[in-house]
Amino acid sequence: MIRRTIQKELLTLAKSFPVITITGPRQSGKTTLAQAAFPKYKYVNLEEPDSRQLAQKDARGFLNLYSAPVIIDEVQRVPELLSYIQTIVDASHKNGQYILTGSHQPQLNAEVSQSLAGRAAILKLLPLSIEELTEARISMTRDEYIFKGFMPRLYQQKMNPTRLYSNYFSTYVERDVRQLVNIRNLTHFEMFIKLLAGRVGQLVNLNSLSNDIGVSATTLAEWLSVLEASYIVFRLPCYFENFGKRLIKSPKLYFTEVGLAAYLLGIQDVTQVMRDPLFGGLYENMVVMEVLKARFNAGMEPEMYFFRDSHGNEVDLLLRGANALLPVEIKASQTFSTDFADSIIALRKLSPKVKKGIVAYSGDLTPTLNEVSFVNFKKIGNVAKS
Repeated sequence: MIRRTIQKELLTLAKSFPVITITGPRQSGKTTLAQAAFPKYKYVNLEEPDSRQLAQKDARGFLNLYSAPVIIDEVQRVPELLSYIQTIVDASHKNGQYILTGSHQPQLNAEVSQSLAGRAAILKLLPLSIEELTEARISMTRDEYIFKGFMPRLYQQKMNPTRLYSNYFSTYVERDVRQLVNIRNLTHFEMFIKLLAGRVGQLVNLNSLSNDIGVSATTLAEWLSVLEASYIVFRLPCYFENFGKRLIKSPKLYFTEVGLAAYLLGIQDVTQVMRDPLFGGLYENMVVMEVLKARFNAGMEPEMYFFRDSHGNEVDLLLRGANALLPVEIKASQTFSTDFADSIIALRKLSPKVKKGIVAYSGDLTPTLNEVSFVNFKKIGNVAKS
């Protein structure tokens, strides 16, 4: 089993909160993480019809049967349990009693905020990071990371990536989406997801997609929200605070799992990655997700942005720190070039809030020039936590 970096944060929070909620995409390893951190806890999964029916019909009986300390998987399937858990933890005054997992963030977060305010901490677990794979002595090339992706099952069961993502996609469409929204035409929805994969690292124009698919932009906006709620996609907001210029305010879109994006683009072999027209977007997707994973694993909020204005000034990532914004440029090239830092230096001239800078590229030279550090993309997670 590959050890998860976030486990340290999970154990720390369990000493201070009676309830810990772990959210994240399906198959990202939430259950494995919970059971590894708390091997002596009882366990129940609300995806199982019998357990779910008992929880729905007799919540008190269910919670007596699965008394604390306990791990309850997919708790969003029976959200009314949270009110009963509130009364139990208020009476017991013990921390680390309930470890809950769930796959749909807004729905679950809203329920936790309402029923367990002040009693629960929330952690977000994404698929494996390069750092975690490296610690498990799994090292690959840039293109292999993009093609294979980071789902734990790939490495634990040595699965074929194309087969895994095919099953993942069909299962998600058939089960999860129908739980969240009424989709009359699954073909249109599948087309929408594949077209989104063709726009990784780009601004998404729903009006344009509406014309391509034949579905209203309003409906597509709802579908996009569902995809984000289920951790399939991630929208990176544009930073526009007091820069004094006309800025592009639409978010950029990425897939939480770059391997899924590669599959949706029809990439079936690692040799196809670099030749794909969207190679640059896939590489950027991978690096942005590595930053997001590092921040989530450290118990941090994302506080990640990109910058783009109408004058052509652009930086791929801005990371908010304690007193400054750290700009990050993402380059797939293996060849070092000082030009990679130009946009960072230009942005620093626009705002005193922007300090230093990072270029994440595929090469091995790691100099620091004009306070811009060049790092190999495999090390970007270390930068993200600082």
